[in-house]
Amino acid sequence: MRIESIMRRQVITASPTTTIGEALQLLRENKIRHLPVVEQERLVGILSDRDLREALPSILLPKKDDETIFGKPVSEIMKRQVLTAHPLDFIEDAAVQIYESKVGSLPVVEGNRLVGIITESDLFNSLIELFGVNKPSSHIEVEVDDRVGMLAEVSQVFREAQINVSSIVVFPGSKPAKKSLVFRAQTIDPRPIVQKLRDHGFTVIAPGEGGTSH
Repeated sequence: MRIESIMRRQVITASPTTTIGEALQLLRENKIRHLPVVEQERLVGILSDRDLREALPSILLPKKDDETIFGKPVSEIMKRQVLTAHPLDFIEDAAVQIYESKVGSLPVVEGNRLVGIITESDLFNSLIELFGVNKPSSHIEVEVDDRVGMLAEVSQVFREAQINVSSIVVFPGSKPAKKSLVFRAQTIDPRPIVQKLRDHGFTVIAPGEGGTSH
């Protein structure tokens, strides 16, 4: 899935001359945490609620300088080195970038022009939908030998049982030379397909004997 399919196209932005007080109001009124800073449609920086909190005086200190701080332009505190994404990037690449860089959002740009924004919550919701866990289904984990063709062999059992699969995740098994295949199957009762997998000689890790997993 591409970022263009889930990014927010209506982006609340600030300009470099927007004051800190105005930026704070924009975040609160729109219930957002990140404010791209744009000059003539060109992305020049980004401001987060954390940046604003760090810029404001502590409630334990005298408030005589509050008005001075609120009147300063966001250009004085915005981050100018902005991590961005492109509309045609894959969402998993954006998720990795957000995870590794520990940021909460990625402005989406074409050239330097801002065309959208994607947040960690957008990615989380999309991954939930991709994995199919938001729909009635069952989690079935099968451990197989790490060799070519094993995924196709296990998938054939689901085909014989006429059970659709919403998603498949592959990760290292508990032992060397093993892989775990995690299927999200469109069935409420996984016991028949689990038994069928075992009849074909496959090791089913979850659900356990007689159990269900959703």
